[in-house]
Order: sequence, then structure tokens, then C-alpha cells
Amino acid sequence: MKINKIGFSITAAVMSFGMMSAASADTNSVEQPKQIEIKVASTENTVTKNDLIKKLNEVFPNKFNFLSASDFQMSRGHYYPEDKTVRYDLNFSKKVQGKDVYGYITFVGEDLEIENFDYQPANVADALFPAKISKEEAQKIAEDFIKKFPNGEQYQFDKNNSDSYSYYSNNLLTEPIRYSFSFIRTKNQVEIFDQRIHVTVLGNGEIVQFYSYPMASKSVGFDDVQKVKNKDEILEKIKENLQVQLQYQINYEYPYDKRTVELVYSPSGQFTGVHALTGQWQTESGFTQDLPKAKEIETIVPKPLAPRQEGITPDEAKNIAEKLLKVDSDEITLTIDSVEEQTDYNGREVYSISYMYNYKNGGHGTVLQIDKNTGELIDYYDIKNDVLGELGKTDNKNKITSDQALTKAINYLKEYAPSYLHEYALPINEPYADEVSGIYNFSFPRVVNGIIVSGDGIHIGIKFDGSLNSLSISHLEFENWPSTSNIISEEEALQRFKDGLGLKLQYIMQGSNDEESHYSLVYTPIFNDKGTNSFDATNGEWTSMFNEKDYPVISHPTAEQELNYLIQNNILEVKDSSFNADATITKGEALKTIVKSLTYFYDEYNIRYEEQVHPQTFENIGPDHPYYSVVEQAVSMGILNPNNQDLNTSALVTREELAVWYVRALGLEQAASHNDIYKLDIKDAKEVTYTGYVALADALELLPTENDLFKPKENVTYAELAVSTIRLAHKVYENRVNGYRYY
Repeated sequence: MKINKIGFSITAAVMSFGMMSAASADTNSVEQPKQIEIKVASTENTVTKNDLIKKLNEVFPNKFNFLSASDFQMSRGHYYPEDKTVRYDLNFSKKVQGKDVYGYITFVGEDLEIENFDYQPANVADALFPAKISKEEAQKIAEDFIKKFPNGEQYQFDKNNSDSYSYYSNNLLTEPIRYSFSFIRTKNQVEIFDQRIHVTVLGNGEIVQFYSYPMASKSVGFDDVQKVKNKDEILEKIKENLQVQLQYQINYEYPYDKRTVELVYSPSGQFTGVHALTGQWQTESGFTQDLPKAKEIETIVPKPLAPRQEGITPDEAKNIAEKLLKVDSDEITLTIDSVEEQTDYNGREVYSISYMYNYKNGGHGTVLQIDKNTGELIDYYDIKNDVLGELGKTDNKNKITSDQALTKAINYLKEYAPSYLHEYALPINEPYADEVSGIYNFSFPRVVNGIIVSGDGIHIGIKFDGSLNSLSISHLEFENWPSTSNIISEEEALQRFKDGLGLKLQYIMQGSNDEESHYSLVYTPIFNDKGTNSFDATNGEWTSMFNEKDYPVISHPTAEQELNYLIQNNILEVKDSSFNADATITKGEALKTIVKSLTYFYDEYNIRYEEQVHPQTFENIGPDHPYYSVVEQAVSMGILNPNNQDLNTSALVTREELAVWYVRALGLEQAASHNDIYKLDIKDAKEVTYTGYVALADALELLPTENDLFKPKENVTYAELAVSTIRLAHKVYENRVNGYRYY
């Protein structure tokens, strides 16, 4: 098993570990190229499936006794360009009590430490709201678990990175509560920047996920914390040299990878921190005594270049790949496994080409992508050197300079992706030179209206011998880019950053090799006490590329817990804490709450989807109606009867109407429709129209009677809806099939 742990790129590490600081102000590298997995042929594997199962059971004794060896599947070994440590994946899937149970585990290194763990138990009913355990109890479980790791006692709880988030606009009431915790390793009471473990505990106390960041090489050196310079001295040094830059910042809003763009001010990317012992500036290239000068924005080419080709076929894409991947060796055979037409995360039509280099005792493989409409290369990593290295045939050629590498990079871009280049600028900062892998890494930022776009760039790697190592192009489309009129001045912005400047002392790896690594003590700038490194140039509010939201807290004598849970999970929307939960609710808002409780929901997406799938159900509720997507979703779920001509979403909903919706949501409409088989033993039975629905809603304790009264015509309040919707979610979970969501 080959182990060759390399150093982190400073900026890549910033983004990987969520530490928003001056380091992340490098406008060229906010959008990092995606991680490329390089497969190792099975003939090279020295690890067996039983080895992995044994290690799993050591970490989780007796947890997976219900599984046999035949229930597990092991994938071939793989590694990544930036980390040559071989990893092995183990997964399982099995029906337990009629429900699917699955798990996925990644083992890393010679000791097969578990790096990634993802588990879906059969039954998590006791983890639904209200959860069996509190967040504090879950944290204690996570802390005890961390102690099982090597050096686990050196990790401390990191409150700032332990809040869970959703990839959707709303969380479901039918899904278990998940408590997410982050722990960071320390040395001499100082955080080690890239040593972190994340743990997820369900509301029933079961650990279902964790991920540990790759450890440094076995021989690690650390700066002496007793020799750090005075913090105030470094703070003044940074203030005197701080500069800000106007940028377009791409923000990510989940669900469905929704992206928005805004004008922000961020610190320029001249430096990422200051060495705490020497006072030298920390840059992407390392430590330097002199502060690098900020470069002017200069596009790669002044005018648009023609695309490489005007549309290509799968065969043409295959031919392009074969020429690019050709290797001059009789001992290596190139195999194109597949050419698949896909749409990438930027909405581009691409050909995804899977290939493999095979040789006598093994092989390596990965994927590259070519733009279908232009024939241009948009995602590529060269693994030929890895293959040649296994055969002992790598050449030690002379190392070119960074300037020569930049010229090579531009020439490769003109050859493989010419139509993009007029929208991208030459690198603002120096390249990151990876001495271990022998690669110069360049970032070419996107430019719109003469302004750098933070979160969009071309990333290209040039080997020290001048050959192309990697190429990745992110190109995000927006119809409207914010105007620069009426924005805050640069002078005011700079003062805001100086006023909000603070420092955080961290151990950060600055280079490594096969034998040893060294962590330097660095003062990293943070702003606004939260690590936020930009603020909106229009309104002057501190902002983040991942939008955060503050939720109002509601007080209520009987439904406070339920109301706040719905609010915090984006199911119920209220403006502020003065919200009256005892107010009656309209049909439109009630439907919206029910739909968002049971399904992942996003208005804009659902409107597009419903228009494509079928015409509108109700004559008075078309695509321009505020509740159109809610109503159509409710129809598809069976909650609403599509036979009605009109639906008045502004009318108040009654308890009886709510009972009908709940019973339909459970798929029990046919049983409820036989009114003659039900007898309502309540005082107001004569007021009930839909006897079967009310009887079932009462029997299932969704809308139970009080003092022998159901009150069918009484209007429902927000508080009543909150409590009853959670009851409904529990019933939906009980009736779901095979462990998947009911809808």
C-alpha cells in the first residue's frame, strides 16, 4: 500500500474546513476543482473484505451482528491526486423487519482507520421529534466516541462548526432528528487547522455518521508556542497593510443547488495570515518577508475565441479523449469503459468519459468530461504519471519556472478550452507549487463587468516538466448581475474591515514530504467575530457564501415546542416572535405546512416541475398563483381531491377538513369513504359530514376528541396544526415502505 501524504494548499484547506478568514479572500480559489478519485486495480489490493469487517466490528462492537460476511461488498482500492494514501470502501444493504438497512464505510491507510461512516438503521421512530435524547446528551455520546480514535483525547468540541444544515429548503417531520458535532484537534491548547472529526448522532442516541479528515504523516513537527510574537503587534501590522476588493460573490442556497450572486467587499488575497514566530506574511506560495503586491485584473485574451468544435458526437468525444490520454508504453493499455451524456452541476451538457490504464499487475482509472456543444475539456486529471510510477518509468526532467508554467497553462487553455478564456483573468496570486507531487497549481478567476467573481474560476495544474496535469472549469450562469450603483465606498468598506478585525492562532501545515510534515503557528485574520470575510456592498451587512438564517422564537402555553421546531426547520414561516399562534389558519397556509412537513419542497422548482408533468388541477389556481405549487403537490400526494372546480386557499380550514386531508395523506381514503360502517360516539356527531374520516382521525389520535366533542366546524389555529401535523408525521413514518420516505 503506497502512502505519500502531501501538504494542503492553504486556500483549499480554508474552504475544506469552513474557516472563513483572509485566506478565503483569495478570489481565485473559492470554487475548488472537485475531488478526483483514482481507482486501483483489484490485482493490487492487499486488503481483504474480512480485514475491513474485522476493523468495523472493533470500532462498533456488537452493532452489526445481524450481518454476515456475504451481506458486505468491498470496492477496489482508490486514492486522490492530493493524497496518495490508498482507501477501501465497504458497504452493505439488507432488509431487516421488512425495512432496508444500509451502510457505507471508508477505511484508510495501513492501519485501516475508519475515515468515513454512513449508516441508515431500520427503525428510527424514537429519533423523530420529539427526540428521545437532548442535544446535550447527544454531544456526550459523540465525545465518548471520539475517545476511541487515535489521539482522541486531543480533540475538543468546536461549537462554531457543529450546527447541522439541510441541503433542502425544509427538513421533514418524517425524518429523524440529527445532532451534528465537530471536534478539532489541538496541540499546546492551539487548534490544528486541518485535523477535524465530524460526528452525527440521531435523536435516539445512535451514531450514524462521522468523518475524520486525513491525518498528517507520522513524523510531525510543531512550532514552539512559547515563542509567538505579541498579538497586538501582528494586529497592527495587518491593519496597516489590509486592502479590500469589490467582488461578485456566489452564494449557495439549498435546496437543489440554488445559487444567487451579490456584490460584496472582501479582503484582497495578498496574504492568508502572518507567521506567529517570524512575522512573515503567509501566502499560497509559503512565507515571505515582503508583502506581495496586488495585481491588476487582466483577462487571458481580449476578445472571444471560437470554440474548439461546434457540437460533437459521442464517438468524437471518445477520439478527443484517446488522443489526450495516449501513453507511450507497450506495457500499458488504455481502455475507454464508457462515454455517457450527462448534465453537470452547472447545467452544461457534457460527455463523461470513464477510462482505465491497465498493465500486467494492476491498473488505474478515473473520469474526464468534455463539453458536448464545444468539444472543450472542462474536467480532467492526468493519471499517466501514477501508472508510470508503478512501473518505475517516471522521468526526472528539469523543473521549469513558475512563469514558464504560466505560459504553458495559457497555451493549454487556448488549445483545450478557447471559448471560455475572454471571461477569465490571469491569476491574481502566485501559484501554489506542490513540491511533493511536482505541480504548479494556477487559478484563473472569472471576471464580469470588470469585477472578479468569487466562487467561479478555471483551475489548471502544470507539472514541473511542463505537461498538463489537470484542468477544471466552473462557469456559472446568471441572468442579472448586481449593479455597482449606490454601493458603499471602498474607503468605508476598508474601515469596516479594520474595525472588525481579529486574530486566531492556529497550527497550519506549510509543506510536507513523504517522511515528515511541519505545522507552523499562524495568526489568521478573522472578521466580525465569526470568521465572516465579506459584507454586502449594498446594505453593509456581513454576509457569507452559505446563507445563514436566524429564526424567531415563539412562546405558547401548549404548542411552544412544536411551533418552534416547525419554524426552525423551514416548515412554518413567521416574521418575528410576536406571531400569534392562536390565530386561525387559511387552507393555503395549512396545505403548505402539511406538504413541507412530509416532502422536500421548493416553490420555484415545483412550479417548473408541475408545468411540465401535467396541466393545472384547479381552474382558479394557475402557475402565477402563490399557492400553485403547494396545491399541485398536495394533489399528487392525494391530500386534495382533483375533481373540484375551484379551491379557495384564503378560506379558513376547519377541523373536519383537516381530518379529511390527514386521512388522505395516510392513503386511507378508500377505507374512510364507507361512512356506513363507522359510528361516532360523540356529542356533536350530527355536525359531522365525513363520518369515516373523522372516525379515523380520532382513532389514530391525529385530531382526538375532547369531552366527547370533535368540533368539526371549528376553525383550526396555527398551534393546533403544529401539534397535529407532528402526530401525522409519526403515522406516516410508521406506514412508510422499506425505510424510504412515504412520499
